Amino acid sequence: MAKRARGSVRPGQRRPIDRRPAASPAPSPTPAAPRPAGLTDAETERAAVLEQQLLEQERQAEAARTRSRERAADRPERVPYSGSSLSVRAEQEYAYVARDVRRIAEMAVLMLAILFGLWFLVDIVKVVTIA
Repeated sequence: MAKRARGSVRPGQRRPIDRRPAASPAPSPTPAAPRPAGLTDAETERAAVLEQQLLEQERQAEAARTRSRERAADRPERVPYSGSSLSVRAEQEYAYVARDVRRIAEMAVLMLAILFGLWFLVDIVKVVTIA
């Protein structure tokens, strides 16, 4: 096995973290200009535009909330057992089960009707052939 060179890193390892303090940047020769105490005209106009946009968004959100409340009032109220997502999933599963049971009942009624029709037809044919 070859000898490692100083500072090299083996495969799968990271280089050691350099914990020496970074050199502080040299102070700039000219200090920053002081900010004015008030807002400029451009900043005031921009603030007015932003406030107008926020008010419009608030109006739209309030209108959407009102519409959703009205829709919720129109819907019949269903009370789930709890507010969990499990009760919502169970409610959906019960809807599938109810639909499947209804289809099974419809098929049973249809098959019984066909069976009764065939029995009636065979009984009439038997009576007609005897006479």
